[in-house]
Parts: sequence; structure tokens; C-alpha cells
Amino acid sequence: MTKPLILASKSASRRAMLDAAGVGYESVPADIDERAVEAGLAGASPAEVAEALSVAKAAAVAELHPQALVIGSDSLVVCAGRRFDKPLSREEAGEHLRFFSGKVMELHSAAALVQGEGCLWSHASLARLHVRTLSEEFIEHYLGLEWPAIGHTVGAFRIEGPGVQLFESIDGDQFTVPGMPLLPLLGALREEGVLLA
Repeated sequence: MTKPLILASKSASRRAMLDAAGVGYESVPADIDERAVEAGLAGASPAEVAEALSVAKAAAVAELHPQALVIGSDSLVVCAGRRFDKPLSREEAGEHLRFFSGKVMELHSAAALVQGEGCLWSHASLARLHVRTLSEEFIEHYLGLEWPAIGHTVGAFRIEGPGVQLFESIDGDQFTVPGMPLLPLLGALREEGVLLA
């Protein structure tokens, strides 16, 4: 590896993807005000917002580690034209799930590479998750299993856990759903000489 690589995230699923792909990195979570970043993005599409947040997270960590190549990543969920953030309580997670029931959830995942003050690369991808009709009994059982772990996730689910039971089908790249467009990111890391071509 020619330069240090940092993941500006504490996300277990993003770390697991990089680990499984054999990428060596250090994890340094970014500390940014996401709402403040979004305030300057009026009229932006969900993909553009996810990409901008990815860049902002990477830039915040790159400022502290100017020699490193920093990966930023972000995901956001839109369903029936409404944007959803991470649920703040078990009750709110239940409200989200009731809203998603029987609808298509759009999950936008983005990643960016920043070094010093420059964004070298960014990319956003989309997955469409078809949520089955969820009974109240299932929702309560599911929250009993998964809360508070899903409080750290947009969409109130972990696809690698019981959250897979929410869906009838999924359209999109398998890596988009856990929160990072991994294949394009690996390509960008090869371009930067971090991974062997």
C-alpha cells in the first residue's frame, strides 16, 4: 500500500465489506453536522445528498490526516417521496416500518475518496427494496429482536440480520444495501494505486 487508507466511519457493515474484500484500512469516524451540510443542498436529489455527505465526512477526517486517502460513505432512504433518517426511538422505528409496509424503499448509498483538500472520486448507487406487507405482530416481534441495533441504520434494518425478512425482492447491487458502492470504490482504490490492478 502506497499511502495510509482511512475509513471515515464506524459502521460495522462498511467495515465488514472492506474486511471481506481484503482491504487494509484504519477506521476514524467523522464528526460532522449532517443537517448543516444538507442545508446547503436545497433542491439536490437524494443521490446528490448522499454523495455530498460522503465527501463531507471524508474531508473532515482528511483535514486531520492530510497524508492519508480517506473513504467517506453515506446512505439515505426515500419511500413514497419522503426522506427517512435513522430512527431515534423504538417507537419511531415502528412508525417507519408501518410506513414502508407494502411500498418500495429507495436506498441511495454513496462513497467518496478525499486526500488533503481534494475530492479525488465520488459515486452514488441506488437499490430498490420491495417491502412486503408487514403485520403488526411481525413489526413488534422484529423490534424486540433488533432494537436498539437498528437505531444506527437508515431504513430500520440490517440486511445481514433479521431485516432481510422485511423484503419480497431487491433490485440493485448487493453492496449498495449494506451501505457502500463497493465495486466502484475498489476500482477507484486501484486507480489510486492503493490496491493492485
